[in-house]
Amino acid sequence: MEWQFFLEVLVGGLLAGVMYSLVALGFVLIYKASGVFNFAQGAMVLFAALSFVSIQAMGVPFWLALLLTLALMVLLGVGIERVVLRPLVNQPPITLFMATIGLSFFLEGLAQMVWGTDVHGLELGIADEPFDVGGVFISKFDLFAAAVGGTLVALLALFFSKTKLGRALRAVADDHQAAMSVGIPLKHIWAIVWGVAGFVALVAGLLWGSRLGVQFALTLVVLKALPVLILGGFTSVPGAIIGGLIIGAGEKLAEVYLGPFVGGGIENWFPYMLALLFLLVRPEGLFGEKHIERV
Repeated sequence: MEWQFFLEVLVGGLLAGVMYSLVALGFVLIYKASGVFNFAQGAMVLFAALSFVSIQAMGVPFWLALLLTLALMVLLGVGIERVVLRPLVNQPPITLFMATIGLSFFLEGLAQMVWGTDVHGLELGIADEPFDVGGVFISKFDLFAAAVGGTLVALLALFFSKTKLGRALRAVADDHQAAMSVGIPLKHIWAIVWGVAGFVALVAGLLWGSRLGVQFALTLVVLKALPVLILGGFTSVPGAIIGGLIIGAGEKLAEVYLGPFVGGGIENWFPYMLALLFLLVRPEGLFGEKHIERV
């Protein structure tokens, strides 16, 4: 039936949107705490997926490989903050942004040098097959990915709102100087945020690597996170998930219902057109903070 087909497309888009949100979440965490737009997040996703499959290929059991990769990504995140960004504190935002672009190319080259350039399959034990829910067929893998993404977002939201460290992170995000004046160790906070961003990159890398295969094209996933950030806001964890749902559902519906009228490939550019239109109405995003300048 027509309504069942519409629901299948809509639900499929919403679940795919959660996958986009996972990548956007890494951007939000770092930007929220330090004001740095981390262009290297896509390279971190690739590095995490490639590290996991390479460690597992050595005969290491799944859960041990997962723990080893998690430790590696946390150390990578903390190391990036310590070696690359800490020396650039108080530099103009464009300087920090360019540093993350250089970091992106460095991580891609490092991954290629250490792990090679072969395309790897990644199996999480969740079959990508349809699951019948009241006559609507939904991918089991998409449901699994959505559950993982939703759980991660909920845990991070609770972390920011309920824990002492989370409140310190929010204070740093609001005003660096004020946070330092009340004794919050700014450098430690940034190191923790980058470590958490490494963990988020691992989760996104495993899910996207299982869906697309572990290959260097994974770094392009970062491009789909940009319209998600524009819609949800660069500093909002819930905004990352809401923006992802809107982009995911929008591109799937556009592909099915508008694609035949405008030619193929609409899903590749429709999210950016939607983000551009949104910028004209609410440039700070749905959950972003409004900036008022008085002159």
